[in-house]
Amino acid sequence: MNRNLDGICFRVKRNGEWESVCFSDLTFGEMREVLADYSKESLTRMCISLGHAIKEIGDAFDIARED
Repeated sequence: MNRNLDGICFRVKRNGEWESVCFSDLTFGEMREVLADYSKESLTRMCISLGHAIKEIGDAFDIARED
């Protein structure tokens, strides 16, 4: 199921067809593949974007980790 939570989309080939898929909806192998050639700066920007997405989801649903 594609939930489109993070807004960071990549084009990947699935079942012989190209699809735009959000990073968090990629398989582990697809994640490794799309990130293989990323520079340090690109990875930093992506991590910041993912951090913002997680914060927005937590704020929207009042989610906090309990230890």
